[in-house]
Amino acid sequence: MLNMREKQSLTAQIVKRYQQAGKLEKTSILDEFIKNTGYNRSYARRAIGRAKTHDFRMKKRIHRVRSHTYVPGVILKPLSKLWDISNFICGKRLAPLIPDYLFVLKRDNVWDYSASIDDQLIKISASTIDRLLTPIRKKMTLKGRTMTKPGTLLKHQIPVRTWADWNENIPGFFEADTVAFCGSNLSGDFAWGLDMTDVCIGWVLLELCPNRGQYSIHEAMKRMMMRLVYKVLGIDSDNGGEFINDILYRYCLTEHITFTRSRAGKKNDNCYVEQKNFTSLRTFLGYLRIETEEQFKIAKEILELAEIFINFFQSSTRLLKKERVGTHTTKKYDKPLTPYKRLLKLNILSESQKQQLFEVYSKHNPLELTTKIRALQEKLRRTTIVTI
Repeated sequence: MLNMREKQSLTAQIVKRYQQAGKLEKTSILDEFIKNTGYNRSYARRAIGRAKTHDFRMKKRIHRVRSHTYVPGVILKPLSKLWDISNFICGKRLAPLIPDYLFVLKRDNVWDYSASIDDQLIKISASTIDRLLTPIRKKMTLKGRTMTKPGTLLKHQIPVRTWADWNENIPGFFEADTVAFCGSNLSGDFAWGLDMTDVCIGWVLLELCPNRGQYSIHEAMKRMMMRLVYKVLGIDSDNGGEFINDILYRYCLTEHITFTRSRAGKKNDNCYVEQKNFTSLRTFLGYLRIETEEQFKIAKEILELAEIFINFFQSSTRLLKKERVGTHTTKKYDKPLTPYKRLLKLNILSESQKQQLFEVYSKHNPLELTTKIRALQEKLRRTTIVTI
């Protein structure tokens, strides 16, 4: 017995012969058609008649118009506002942050949208966020220069980090790196950004140094550690001379901090801090040249606010598992959380430490921080234009 597709193809072929045949021949063709398809005589005649004007082999396209769950004209403005406040992160990282943002913005009376809009924003998925924001999303792909100069003095005393050196399931192990704010001119004196990132929870510490000397970097690292509510257990750096030196080496020995270094020329060894160099330093200070005292002061204020913003109000994901099957690699990430929420979730802090963090969290909201940061960024740009 023929299937439906085959019957439709046979009907399309039979109809050409049927139209050109005489009365007796049509009877013979119809008998043959009934025998092959199993149709009754009445239905067979109707099938051939319809096939004269319509080819059943051509599928009819059905255009289904879905009703809008999220009307772009209504939801886009508040959604783009939250996206703007979050410093333009992707939908996957923004979606779990929306309830926290709404809570904090309502707490400080800076959110004036209706409850129905809030309900839609809380339910919206990451993919829908990205789809709605596509028309207004603009990406910048700028790339800076590497300024790492090898420090060879203590390489034989500072070990290369291996998988066994650290326990990355507890906070306290940091990767450290520097970023040059030299503009397009490498000559003269200019500021350096110092970034330390906790491998376990993604907690970020940011400082601006007037130069990349050993003493300047060391003093900046001490200031960063004093701001931290928990203890630094390990530091992993690249092979630059600002880290591979006697000052930092002796300090780590005294404070019982595990000090390791990455392999020379292997940037992926410090992948956690390397990716934060853009999201934590370049995103907020860009590629401007910072050299005057006024510029240094403004940039330092920006990084102070950016550190609070990233740690308390910007989520990130952590790679849980990576599996390679043939040529395809599957990666599994955990739920996006802010470093603050990750730290609380581990339940390792004392009540006084929790209270210290909560005071910072309750004093700020993401809209206030973003507004202040952008005002300072504009001020920094104006001083840079004047300097040039």
